[in-house]
Order: sequence, then structure tokens, then C-alpha cells
Amino acid sequence: MNLGSKSKKRVVLSSRPNPPTVEQILEDISGADPADPLFSILELTGQDSQRPSPDSDVELKFQQCRRYLELNQRLQKAQERLLQQRDELQEAGRRLEKDVDEVKGRAL
Repeated sequence: MNLGSKSKKRVVLSSRPNPPTVEQILEDISGADPADPLFSILELTGQDSQRPSPDSDVELKFQQCRRYLELNQRLQKAQERLLQQRDELQEAGRRLEKDVDEVKGRAL
């Protein structure tokens, strides 16, 4: 008796729908109730931002610029950390070379 060879009917799943367009997403967001649980969660976690109206190109550009500046600051801080870590690694390398030379000198 071979249990692994039972024939099973395969369920055919329908294809995935196309993802919504940006316009559809913005329309959904602008039409959402302010008391929507998602927005209250965003408020509690401090991630709430003013929702720009779909025709407020100025607000959209402002938010994009703000996000760019935040990311730029993060990159600058990361660069500073990397430079400091590089300096620390170079110093550790110099100490290691010195210690290796010292051990070689003792062996001879």
C-alpha cells in the first residue's frame, strides 16, 4: 500500500487582480473616514502625517522634499559612523601588525 501516491484534486486559484493605480490609492485615502482604525494607529505611533489632497501638488512636493532631507541626514550620520569605524579598524590593523612583528622578533 503506497500512501504517497494518492491522487489529490488540485484547486485552481484565480489569477491575482492588478494592483491599484496611484490615483486609485489616493482616491481611497482621501475618501477614508478620519476615524478609520489605520489613521488612529498611525496617530498613536507618531507616524501620522497630514494627508495631502490629490490635487495639492505643492503639498506633495513639500512632503517629498521633507522626506529627502530626512534621508539625507540619515546618510550623513551613517557616513560619519563609517568614517569613525574605518579609522578604528585602521588603528586596530596597525596595532595588530605591531604585535605580529613583536611576536616574530621573539621567535627569532
